[in-house]
Amino acid sequence: MLATDSCCSLVALQQHLETSGRARRLLSGEKPPRVASASLSKIYGNVFTVHFGPRKAVVLAGYETIKDALSNHAEEFGERFVYVHYTLTTEGIAFSHGELWKTMRRFTLSTLRDFGMGRRTIEIRILEEVNSLIRYFESYHGKPFDTKMILNNAVSNVICSILFGERFEYDDPVFLKLLKLINENTNKTSPAPQLYNFYPSLGFLSGASKTVLQNVSELNAFLQKLFQEHKEEFNENNLTGFVDAFLMKQQQKTHTMFNSGNLLFSTLDLFAAGTETTSTTVRWGLLLMMKYPEIQSKIQEEMNHVIEPGELPKLEDRKKMPYTDAVIHEIQRFANIVPMSVSRSTPTDVNFQGYVIPKGTEIIPLLTSALNDELHWKTPDQFNPSHFLDDNGNFIRREAFIPFSIGRRACVGEGLAKMELFLFFAGLLRRFVFQPPPGVDKSDLDLTADVGFTLNPMPHLVCAVPYE
Repeated sequence: MLATDSCCSLVALQQHLETSGRARRLLSGEKPPRVASASLSKIYGNVFTVHFGPRKAVVLAGYETIKDALSNHAEEFGERFVYVHYTLTTEGIAFSHGELWKTMRRFTLSTLRDFGMGRRTIEIRILEEVNSLIRYFESYHGKPFDTKMILNNAVSNVICSILFGERFEYDDPVFLKLLKLINENTNKTSPAPQLYNFYPSLGFLSGASKTVLQNVSELNAFLQKLFQEHKEEFNENNLTGFVDAFLMKQQQKTHTMFNSGNLLFSTLDLFAAGTETTSTTVRWGLLLMMKYPEIQSKIQEEMNHVIEPGELPKLEDRKKMPYTDAVIHEIQRFANIVPMSVSRSTPTDVNFQGYVIPKGTEIIPLLTSALNDELHWKTPDQFNPSHFLDDNGNFIRREAFIPFSIGRRACVGEGLAKMELFLFFAGLLRRFVFQPPPGVDKSDLDLTADVGFTLNPMPHLVCAVPYE
């Protein structure tokens, strides 16, 4: 999932846009921006301006407003906002614009489908990782351990198989180096580098900014080596993954957009998007199962009626497991790991819901406001799988469920993420009962989010007890 979380203090608020001429300032408090913004929308409406340091941005809150902007006014809100002082590139998918973005996104979606996204071929790859993960969990024999790195490794291997045509052993030094660099950048994306955007004169104080830039340089060298290996072994009759498909386009020389820069940053975009959000969501899921063991038991009871003994759930089983499907959706809604969508920009002056938004304005769709919209969710502040079930226990889709955002810049890996979430989460619950460590009561489990690029669970240990 490609997104950024603007995790810097809200410094000021305007009741209306600049054209209204009426402004009120609100000093920042202890609430994170996503919470403060959601609270402020109740006071100032669903379209309001905030100040991030000297820069102004327009926040869109509430499902109807977000949908109106990103779906009904897709062209007016379709550009990616570029941070002048701290944007590494405008290449690839996440930060590109115009025809380049359209070409890269179209090629990426087509290539992901070619290599199995949404089909049985990629399901087999995911199930291979699920089995590897199960063996790793079994090695602890029910003793407490931290799932963060191993879940990250397992999910990363799926995207590696799509990008490079191969998976890595979890202790492979090449694999671990790649993960270290990407994860470190992910963790340091917020808030220090964002602060550099708001106050560029403080750039010399930001060690995190320098670390990110240094890591990108290392990633560049690291991936260029992998790309060179693929070039040397390239066989147009045996394309192994996304990188080979991109190299094929390069050799055809019909489009200058398929250059080394776009290969590098498209690969990085897919790797980051295909790892952090999925693994974080699964971690939230396991934590919530420890917190609510009655829900975990109900999932396992449902699987007992659907899955043959000794087998793991497959995608074809999902329709026969409405409660499990509802729980997975509720995990995504409740965890809300990407509360603010990718910042957009207005390519021209825009008239929107009675306001004139100037050209080049940063637009922040507040996804958390849709996922917690009281008009669409009965108990938005509670973990409640019945949000996705009708009175007969059938799974129902909810229009305000937009964790992948909506519109033309919705997450390019949404289809893959949905497959992974079901197969990883259901597969693990088929083999294990997840319990808190000895001496820790379920009431002691902390559901407070640890703010970074995504909203992570606080550090915790789990006990994976074999499910009989």
